[in-house]
Amino acid sequence: MLELLGQSPLLFAAVAFAFALVIGSFLNVVIHRLPLMMEREWREQCAELQQTEPEQALPTGAFNLVTPQSHCPGCGNRIRAWQNVPILSYLMLGGRCASCKQSISARYPLVELLTGILAALCAWRFGFGWEALMAIILTFTLVPISMIDADTQLIPDSIVLPLLWLGLGMSLFHPVAGSETLFIAPKDAIVGAIAGYLSLWSVYQLFKIITGKEGMGYGDFKLLAALGAWLGWQQLPLVILMSAIVGAIVGLSMMAFRNHDRRDPIPFGPYLAAAGWITMLWGETIQRTYLDLML
Repeated sequence: MLELLGQSPLLFAAVAFAFALVIGSFLNVVIHRLPLMMEREWREQCAELQQTEPEQALPTGAFNLVTPQSHCPGCGNRIRAWQNVPILSYLMLGGRCASCKQSISARYPLVELLTGILAALCAWRFGFGWEALMAIILTFTLVPISMIDADTQLIPDSIVLPLLWLGLGMSLFHPVAGSETLFIAPKDAIVGAIAGYLSLWSVYQLFKIITGKEGMGYGDFKLLAALGAWLGWQQLPLVILMSAIVGAIVGLSMMAFRNHDRRDPIPFGPYLAAAGWITMLWGETIQRTYLDLML
């Protein structure tokens, strides 16, 4: 089976797509529950300092990424296995709960489909091997980081910090792998992590000095540090440039067409994540094309 996957890029991409659909279903749980887990932990810590009633009720009892089992937020009925098949269950149920018929957000199957497509592209780009596996793992972390930041303007340390350390650890296999794409040299990974963090931190501090306001959160610094550890310091200018351009276009479009107040914060994590993922797959090609056009 392994030989067949190695010989057939299309089959490997199809297997990665199917596997990622299942992971995408779990990522929906992460996207929904992890911010609630974080807020509940913060409130418990605050309760040790002052006794105040919370404005919004949070889940009580055992609550994590595994417990309790998935259930409908409307009627509370447990979601059975056949109702939790990625994409297919949503289509079979017509986008509604099987018990109370309450509408189910289309974002759930879209996250599953997006995760599957991105994983398939990683498998197709790198071929069967360790590079594809690590690229898919990075994809599985960037999806919830982007969605959680878009929802809450938070980037969880519980995801981004292990991603940073994994990138640094991967660099130790550079001489064995002999690859210039993902398994970069330890020096490039370490400098990339430092440069990624300090670059946005410096922008943050300069903006704060000039305006007296905070222009971004510390989660963005950590995310770029993690991408620097994975991709190396050489790729950071491309990541920053692409994320800044896309972020500016989206921000201006929201102000023009959706009456978005420019004082309202716009999460930067999704743009960093998208730019980092694109750079992982086609960064060198983009840079070579740009240099060929300029020279």
